[in-house]
Amino acid sequence: MASISSTLRRIKQDVQPFLPERSIREACRKAGHRWRNRLFDPVATLHLFILQILNFNTAITHLRHLAKVPINAASYCKARMRLPLAVVQRLLESSAQAMAGGKKAWRRWHGLRVYLADGSGTIAPDTPELQKEFPQSKRQKKGCGFPQIKILGLFDAFTGLVIRALCYSLYHEQSQVWRLHPLLSKGDLLVGDRGFCSYVHLAMLQLRGVLGLFRMHQRQIVDFRPHRKSHKKGQRGKPRSRFVKRLGKHDQLVRWIKGQRPKWMEPAQWAGIPGSLLVRELRYTIKTKGQRTRAVTIATTLLDPICYPKEEIAALYGVCWTVESYHKLLKGAGQEIECWQQETPEALARRLTVAAMACVVVWRLARDNRPEATELREVLVRLSGRQMKRGKTARGFTEPALLAGSGVLIPMLLLLQEYEVEDLRRLAAAMLPNLLPPTAGP
Repeated sequence: MASISSTLRRIKQDVQPFLPERSIREACRKAGHRWRNRLFDPVATLHLFILQILNFNTAITHLRHLAKVPINAASYCKARMRLPLAVVQRLLESSAQAMAGGKKAWRRWHGLRVYLADGSGTIAPDTPELQKEFPQSKRQKKGCGFPQIKILGLFDAFTGLVIRALCYSLYHEQSQVWRLHPLLSKGDLLVGDRGFCSYVHLAMLQLRGVLGLFRMHQRQIVDFRPHRKSHKKGQRGKPRSRFVKRLGKHDQLVRWIKGQRPKWMEPAQWAGIPGSLLVRELRYTIKTKGQRTRAVTIATTLLDPICYPKEEIAALYGVCWTVESYHKLLKGAGQEIECWQQETPEALARRLTVAAMACVVVWRLARDNRPEATELREVLVRLSGRQMKRGKTARGFTEPALLAGSGVLIPMLLLLQEYEVEDLRRLAAAMLPNLLPPTAGP
């Protein structure tokens, strides 16, 4: 128990090294946020906020047991509301880089830093402010249901480390993904699913010097026959792209032609989009025993087949989707985003970002190779009550299981500070007989 307790203390203290007081104050100054010297300054408020989320979103009145200081619920809530969203988002990005050891320490693929964009959906409390910001679907009867929210995240493609989380209304991902582009640098690679694959998105990335790799949209017609004819006005069933060069079996270079302006794009932005774009289209198959063979078609601006072979692109696209667990952490593992009670859009976005910081702490524990971290992961999985895959290739844990287990372990250790184990066993035996296993003899 001593080693477990010390490891737990180290995890709780991880918030301080990667969100130090200096970084929080600097982020506040850059955002133009001013505050007074009080008990709940931005540093104390943010640390308490993350600790609350790590502890199964515990009640505010229970925070005094975790922080070992008296906490007034009203004062703490007002302090959370004073935290600007820009400050929290800036801190999420810096803490993610610190956890990964800095941008230079991130794993690269063929010299490229790879990011993953992914979206999900949820509901929010039924308040006038949230109904106005996140309206329901027009197909839904007026007065029924809850505000519908979409969440868009940017992740490190090899580790699943969340870098930015956005929430928006019932719009397509295409109309919101540009908000993530400023976080990308020239020479980076963005990977995504069908929802991010379009001429406009690839062109916007190219203007920034960023490469793209997306699964082909289901409505896009792809034909790998060499020198095939392109689409003509009034024709159906033929690809709109123009054939340029064959690179191999189910691997070709084509030229996409500029189409109609999307409704969400301003005319000035549309005028800056190039008239055509050179794109590489490729297709590979996934064969799984006992299941039908699935074909995956990719559109990418990785044009050089020697530098970026087809097989390695297929492997990269497959690996990216094995690490993303942020949305699972939000919808389960004690977070239960559907049960959040924030009543304004800014408060909801703030909590979403702070929850991402808590996920960063769990991410660090999941990739810690020290013996005490391995032991703690086993304990957290058992406390979570979740079944894990076993075997030589299985990790034996998942990030949602670690987060759920931490929400049980922290209050359990706090309870053991007030009660002896024998007293708890005696109470359980008196009120819940025949449920506890017999104690081992001396």
